[in-house]
Amino acid sequence: MSDDQQGGVKLPQRLLPIPASISPQAQAALRRMVNADGVPVNALHAMPAPDDLDGWQRVKAGADAWYAESLGEGLAAVRAGVQTIAAGSATIYVAHPAQPISADCALVDLHGGALVFGGGDACRASTRLQADQYGLACYGVDYRMPPEHPYPAALDDCLAAYRHVLAHHAPERIAVAGRSAGGNLAAALLLRARDEGLPLPAAVVLLSPEADLTESGDSFALNQLADVVLPGSLMANNLLYAGGADLAHPYLSPLFGDFAPGFPPTLLQSGTRDLFLSNTVRMHRALRGAGIEAELHVFEAMPHGGFMGAPEDEELVREVARFLRTRLGIQSKPS
Repeated sequence: MSDDQQGGVKLPQRLLPIPASISPQAQAALRRMVNADGVPVNALHAMPAPDDLDGWQRVKAGADAWYAESLGEGLAAVRAGVQTIAAGSATIYVAHPAQPISADCALVDLHGGALVFGGGDACRASTRLQADQYGLACYGVDYRMPPEHPYPAALDDCLAAYRHVLAHHAPERIAVAGRSAGGNLAAALLLRARDEGLPLPAAVVLLSPEADLTESGDSFALNQLADVVLPGSLMANNLLYAGGADLAHPYLSPLFGDFAPGFPPTLLQSGTRDLFLSNTVRMHRALRGAGIEAELHVFEAMPHGGFMGAPEDEELVREVARFLRTRLGIQSKPS
């Protein structure tokens, strides 16, 4: 809390227990993410200053290797093939499932990674995984990122990719999805696409979206350190990404956008320990206030990004699959 803020709730020092109300696998995931003193392992690593370009390159290299390794562990059973294409400024990985549930539907996926990480091999692997999970052709956008490419490069790439998908699929057969930073870009993409006169897709999925780069929500204070995956502010990333642009502009913080008319039906997800919980619930209320169909799923004790393979994560995949089938007009999976 900054010095200029007055009042608040004083909390006594305490240990936040791992709840018995979640699956054993989820409990184990939370335990793995803290050290012997109960401090989140991720809290021991600080981001470089926005102007430390060499520092960012080192952090990016380490993060991208971790992303690729962690995603690679789950790819042994994935059967979706993938190819790499270019569309304007955008690099796109196109993955086709072995057993598609629809021949003409498409999912545009925008990867997470705090607006700085998660591209390359990690994006390619995630594209294959989601094509398999949802039975849809998946277009994973390997958007450009800072420090080399600050805003609006990533959003430009997302728009170029969306134009490409529109050239091959009817808008009512397209869904857009994004997790974390990708949720920011997914919502910002649709605001910009509407502003530029493009037809909007049938649905959007925002998984713990980084919808407010100003970090103004309650959970940025309440869930500090309680979120073992994302224990603190990403303001250094946000400033690096913005490159001097106004963090409150709707193309950078889509939470502050105007969603009426025409924003697509939206599924939003977060967890009670997610640092971005406020982003998600405020986005849900903003959409509902604009008359947009929106459903919100908040998982017990879930940190940012989920439990890395627990039953709760599988439940979320089922919810997203159900939402996509409904909004894309797909009646059922093939037997």
